[in-house]
Amino acid sequence: MKSTPNYIHGFLSGLESLLTGMRTTLRIFFRKKVTEKYPENRATLKIAERFRGELVLPHNERNEHQCIACGICEMNCPNATIRIVSEVQPDETGKNRKVLTAWHYDLGSCIFCQLCVQTCPQNAIRFLPTFEHAVFTREKLFRRLDRKGSRLAAKPQTTPTPQTPAGNQ
Repeated sequence: MKSTPNYIHGFLSGLESLLTGMRTTLRIFFRKKVTEKYPENRATLKIAERFRGELVLPHNERNEHQCIACGICEMNCPNATIRIVSEVQPDETGKNRKVLTAWHYDLGSCIFCQLCVQTCPQNAIRFLPTFEHAVFTREKLFRRLDRKGSRLAAKPQTTPTPQTPAGNQ
């Protein structure tokens, strides 16, 4: 006879748990739906500005970029998705400078941490809010971000403004 109260207590406890779960299910079932109708709403789809979808090396209309091939982004990448190939060439003044030869990026291994963008001293790379990257082969996720024939953008020449001594005003 001592097992009957334990049986009833267990049954009522289970029934209470079931009713709690059903109450939660019914409450969510009647909420307003927030499902996006993708891909039908591609034209009106709003993506957050801070979304990190794809790393790019922006080029201007003259096929120039800002990357100086310093390699800081490559060093800060936690899982080596960035590989920079550079070579040393003399510039017009005769000084040897590093020149970007190739900028490789593995989109499939990127964890979108943005450490490369934050540490770039030239602000040469950034993330775009693109998200459609489905491919059938992994090789298509390897990207070369520098364009053929691209070169480093020339720095604008600024003339120093004359400074007047503080005591001669």
